[in-house]
Amino acid sequence: MPGKINFKPLTIDLWNDFEKLFGEKGACGGCWCMYWRLKRAEYNLKKGNGNKTEMKKIVRSGKVPGIIAYINDEPAGWCSFGERKDFPVLDNSRILKPVDDKKVWSIICFFIAKPYRKSGLSSKMLEFVKKYVKRCGGKILEGYPVEPKQDKMQDVFAWTGFSSAFLKAGFKEVIRRSETRPIMRFLIK
Repeated sequence: MPGKINFKPLTIDLWNDFEKLFGEKGACGGCWCMYWRLKRAEYNLKKGNGNKTEMKKIVRSGKVPGIIAYINDEPAGWCSFGERKDFPVLDNSRILKPVDDKKVWSIICFFIAKPYRKSGLSSKMLEFVKKYVKRCGGKILEGYPVEPKQDKMQDVFAWTGFSSAFLKAGFKEVIRRSETRPIMRFLIK
């Protein structure tokens, strides 16, 4: 991966970089990274600008919903995370329902600009997120990556990350309720 890489938590002063990275379509079909944060009917109703407005409210509140990866000072990637309680829709999934009653932080989304896909940026973001969550007092970091049955998968279906990136970052599988969707954890010490 060429160039200087750094990571910054998304704050309101970086909103323009977030918009630049996500583009007019809000990353994937107007999601603006609100898919796990809003009940499905509300999410669908707000697709596009409504979801963008909801994300901006979160950022304006001072809550950090994720990090932006920069390569040579240009926004190149996004990783969204937070306490699992911030993502109520996860609990509605039979595959991603809670593993136990432990307090976990969840990694729910990646978005990487096309020139930087398949470059290892996801694993690098995970390393930064582990340190960030530790500073916030988190003890368990959990991810919901995909593990494709075939070697190639369309990028649009990989927004929760690939299990290979999580493994590279030291995560371990804790349960698998679907052939292609492990739940993986990293214990922060």
